[in-house]
Amino acid sequence: MKRLPVLLEEVAACRLCQEHLPLGPRPVVRAGEGARLLIVGQAPGTRVHETGIPWNDPSGDRLRDWLQLGREAFYDESRIAIIPMGFCYPGRGKGGDLPPRPECAPQWHAKLLAELPNLQLTLLVGQYAQRYYLSEPGKTLTDNVKEYKKALAHGFFPLPHPSPRNRLWLRQRPWFEEEVLPALRERVGMALSG
Repeated sequence: MKRLPVLLEEVAACRLCQEHLPLGPRPVVRAGEGARLLIVGQAPGTRVHETGIPWNDPSGDRLRDWLQLGREAFYDESRIAIIPMGFCYPGRGKGGDLPPRPECAPQWHAKLLAELPNLQLTLLVGQYAQRYYLSEPGKTLTDNVKEYKKALAHGFFPLPHPSPRNRLWLRQRPWFEEEVLPALRERVGMALSG
């Protein structure tokens, strides 16, 4: 019997931190056994919580633009897995959404990754994914993104969060668009073409 579908059903039924979730649990995860690219983001926002579709918001539009992937390719579970650090909407704080709930990644990530044997590249979108997965993360997200070649040696590609809130970060770092995005697109193309 194939394990991944059963595991995804268990994830969908997860209630581990429901008392902390203002909109209740609605885990948003996508994966297929043949996936070659993994996107690890933060946690769903309210729009994603409502629709159950990951990256179904302006951040997702920008991420797809960065990757030069249309919606159909981006949501093809047979090629791309999407597993955030927190699976459910965590609520709102003073500066925006709260951080991902800390229970999800330790509970589910290793189990899910064990069922994705074909992964070629993992995009670490935002500081939470980078802190969790990079063995030697830089002091800042900027350090991680700038040193993406070091992370690539381990199959990771660190990225800033594509949120509209990060416009200033992007504007102040033209090297991201000039140097990092072409490398990202090349590596994603290589990962998906095999």
